[in-house]
Amino acid sequence: MTGAQDPPPFRLAYVPGVTPGKWVRIWNERLPDVPLTLLAVAADEVLDVLRRGDADAGFVRLPVDGTDLSAIPLYAETSVVVVPKDHVVAAVDEVTAEDLADDVVLHPLDDPLDWERPPGRPAIERPATTADAIELVAAGIGLLVVPQSLARLHHRKDLTYRPVTDAVASRVALSWPEDRTTDLVEDFIGIVRGRTANSSRGRSQPAAAQPKAAAADKGSARRRPAAGKATGKSPRTGSGSGSSKGGKGTKGARGAKGGKPRRRS
Repeated sequence: MTGAQDPPPFRLAYVPGVTPGKWVRIWNERLPDVPLTLLAVAADEVLDVLRRGDADAGFVRLPVDGTDLSAIPLYAETSVVVVPKDHVVAAVDEVTAEDLADDVVLHPLDDPLDWERPPGRPAIERPATTADAIELVAAGIGLLVVPQSLARLHHRKDLTYRPVTDAVASRVALSWPEDRTTDLVEDFIGIVRGRTANSSRGRSQPAAAQPKAAAADKGSARRRPAAGKATGKSPRTGSGSGSSKGGKGTKGARGAKGGKPRRRS
């Protein structure tokens, strides 16, 4: 039975191909009292899910349109071409977009790659989803260029894939609504950025703590001996007098006062 004081879960959305397991594991270690709920969301719907408040944050594919969502880029994925195992591309280690010029290359409506101009020849119709495009590749209708994680997600025994060296890359980011940057969102930002558990749980230092730290540094600077002066030397000692034996600055200053003036040549 859920208690009245139980904290609400942190809701984390993620698009196909992204595996948030390592970040979820760190969250559970650092915040065991705050449950984390995972929401699998289609790539073309995840931004609307964040804007509606159905998730607190989410792993998305860039670009993120609009100024109401914040985003932290995390990594870029290699793009690969998915082909039947008996296709000529399967015989090489990698290809370029030009190598696909004579092939029909499918361009699904949920394509995560931000193409300026997709490679190959376009199909008569665009498949609705990446999953539909994979089925068409298996049927010999065309080829498909996707991020490598999606090729792995839709793996089939009759298909394989090869890197496309000059294809656009898919960039994965953590995104959340700008006006809902809560403490828990800050905690999760700290986790994905690799901050340790001791760094204020990933949150920024309070502004009030900064003047105290500055004052402490200033006090340390007053107690620190000035550069070029040995500890214990009298401040009256001139820059031209040598250091006395044993570090007795007072004796050195008295000797300089009572000695005979030097004759100038």
